[in-house]
Amino acid sequence: MSRDSAILNLMRWTVLPVLASVLLLGSWPGLAMGQDAADEESYKLGPGDRIIIDVFGEDDLSMEVMLNDNGVLNYPFLGELSVGGLSLGELERMITSGLKGPYLVNPDVSVSIKQYRNVYLNGEVQRPGGYPYQPGLTVEKAVVLAGGFTERASRNKIDVKRSGDPTAEPRRIRMTDLVNPGDVITVHQSFF
Repeated sequence: MSRDSAILNLMRWTVLPVLASVLLLGSWPGLAMGQDAADEESYKLGPGDRIIIDVFGEDDLSMEVMLNDNGVLNYPFLGELSVGGLSLGELERMITSGLKGPYLVNPDVSVSIKQYRNVYLNGEVQRPGGYPYQPGLTVEKAVVLAGGFTERASRNKIDVKRSGDPTAEPRRIRMTDLVNPGDVITVHQSFF
């Protein structure tokens, strides 16, 4: 067996199966569809989100806009669009459908998040206020953004009022729980 054929056999029986396994399992970052792609389709737009709408080849129809307090944006030719509660894909389809026909033959629309709405922390944190949400944000990470706990903070008495549910009562949340954009987190005082 020649040296070249030995190398080809080695690649065929070792390197290629390993590479195929990595691709199939999605364990090589950037090669497989990650969690963020699924999150973007399930993420619901709301007031305070800054989005980018891009219509390929149509600069006048491409824009960056922050959704107002009602989750509404004013879009050329289509007027006011109520987009609060829609996913990015649903908004893309809405704009594509509205532009198709009378304005464009086959519009290529993409919508992305430039900046998520804030998460709000109050109570026993060093710097209460609003902080930018990022996918994967936990209560622990949000507290770090707010400068950490005060000396009197209870690490077990943390409540959250979820965004998008104005009638919901605050509920207890753990440090490892995920936070949603627009959530209001309250860190209570410890009694000893």
